[in-house]
Parts: sequence; structure tokens; C-alpha cells
Amino acid sequence: MTDFAARLLGWFDTHGRKDLPWQRSKDAYRIWVSEIMLQQTQVQTVIPYFERFMGSFPDVTALANAAQDDVLQHWSGLGYYARARNLHTAAKIIRDDFAGIFPREFEAVAGLPGIGRSTAGAILALAFDQRHPILDGNVKRVLARHEAVEGWPGKTAVAKQLWEIADRNTPTNNIAAYTQAIMDLGATLCTRSNPACERCPVAEDCAARLADAVNSYPGSKPKKVKPLRTTTMLVACHNGHVYLERRPEAGIWGGLWSFPEIDGQAAVAWCEDRFGSPVTSVEPWQVLRHSFSHYDLDIQPIAVRVDAPLSKVADNDGAMWHRLGNELRGGIAAPVNRLLEKLKNVTHD
Repeated sequence: MTDFAARLLGWFDTHGRKDLPWQRSKDAYRIWVSEIMLQQTQVQTVIPYFERFMGSFPDVTALANAAQDDVLQHWSGLGYYARARNLHTAAKIIRDDFAGIFPREFEAVAGLPGIGRSTAGAILALAFDQRHPILDGNVKRVLARHEAVEGWPGKTAVAKQLWEIADRNTPTNNIAAYTQAIMDLGATLCTRSNPACERCPVAEDCAARLADAVNSYPGSKPKKVKPLRTTTMLVACHNGHVYLERRPEAGIWGGLWSFPEIDGQAAVAWCEDRFGSPVTSVEPWQVLRHSFSHYDLDIQPIAVRVDAPLSKVADNDGAMWHRLGNELRGGIAAPVNRLLEKLKNVTHD
């Protein structure tokens, strides 16, 4: 065992997190779900989602047998919805190809949708104490600082160097504890800003700290100006209901319920063509900006009132009239939810 690992394990014994909901057992399914939820998301945000998810889908078979709408509904507000779709697809693979038992072979786990090298290693280490190095965002930061690794970890050469360091420091026993310890260190002490170096168990030989350059590591991703995209969403109302369509599986918000986008089309003409009924009012709302990791999206909502019979478009599972105030059976993206909340306070009838 390296001195780095020994110090980290000693710190974890006293200061590590051991009472999170997914740590109450060694169940690989629970650990897997938590690892996927924790991607790009803070622990405190994940906890209530995780507990509700487990209440509805207590094992991999329950998740595999669930309707996608139910899965996405439980994910609404958590963002990065491809995670939920991949989780659902992977559960079906485990049910059908592995008899509902989470696989223990690294290649099998890493081959599941939404699971890469680091996530597969973390699941197998935490659930089965298998020795696999991990390199999530927190671990990259810890190792890049401790070894003063230059460059952005997204570059192949930098990532390769960090993987080599991660492998060198991963012990041959106490794997689960070490894996949780190094993730905890990055999440609680070696944070992106204002790291608590004075309490860090490996600060003594941290190259970045010794050079008084902690904030220089890891290297930053080259900055690009995020492009701005625009869209127009039609908020069509009738008799206390709002018209929603399921988005295609591919692309943003895949499989979620949303307002139809009518870019380049007049709202009145679109409604008359879709509903075969006249429009009695048209009201543009204030533009709503939503930020993604790679671009910003300006949404122009246009609220209209139509006289369409509810049965006119409720003819398939890709479109529906949803009664305002009722729980929506399915997932919705955050900006769509904001518009629905606004709609509840506006009279259209």
C-alpha cells in the first residue's frame, strides 16, 4: 500500500462519509443508481431523488419492467436525462442477459449504456471490493493537484497520466474504503474553490500546495463562447388543459413531455392545422433562457387558447391534453415545468 493510500484511509476512518442512503448496503444496484445520479450533481441534491427512486424501483427488475414515463418522472428536475434513459436501458439488459443479477465482470459492467471506465470501477470496488482505479471529477482534481499534473484532464495525454497515478495509488485491499475515501476527499476538502488544505491528509507532499498553486490545478478546459440558440414553444390551452407532445428519444430532453416547437410557423396556422379549430387568443410571453453545458437556449413561449375538442389530438401516446394541476405521468424538463407553473396562474378559459 502506498503512503498516499494509507494516509487517505486513516483520514477516512475518522472523517469519511459512511451514512449516505446508498452506503447502507453493498447492493450493486443501489450503488450503480447512486453513481449515475451523482454524475454532474451534488450529493444533497441527489439524496431525495435516490430515496424516491428506490421506493418505486427497489431492484433492477423493477426498474427494467417500469414504463419509461415513470422512470423519467422520477428523474424530473435532476437534469441530464440521458442518464435516466441509459439507466433504464441497462436495467433491461441486466434483466434479459444477466438474469436480473448485476454483473461482476468489469467488461460487462463497462459495456452497459451510460457506464464508462471510472463508473464501472467505482461500482465494482464499492459493491464487491474489486481492485479498479477510478477517475471521476473529484479524483481528477485530487490527483492533478497532488502530483501537479499540467493540462486539462479532458486531453488524452493528461487523462492517461492521471489514470496511471490513480492505478499506482489504489491499494490491493480495503478497496471499497479507499474508493469512497478519495471521492470524499475531492468532494469535501479538495474542492474546486477554497480547498481546505489545512485538513487534508495528503497535504504534506501535495505538489500544488507546496508551489502555492492549488488553484492552477487541474488545468482548465479551453474556453469557448457558448452559442445561443432560439426556439418557439406553443402553449396551447383549452378548458383547463394544456397540449403536450412527447419529444423524440434522440436529442435534448429525449422522451420527455414538452410543448411543441413551431419554429418558422405562425401559431394560428399551426393550431388550425393541428387541431382543426379556431384560435381565440394569442399572447407571446417573456423569453425564457435555459443554459446547457454546450449552449444557451432562448425559448419564446406563445400562449394560445383554442376551441379544439379534447379528443381531437389524444389519439396516440405521443400527444395529450394534460389537465393543469394534475400530476403528469412522465418526465418534464425544468424550463417546461416553469412554464407550466406560470400557466397555472394565468386564466385562459
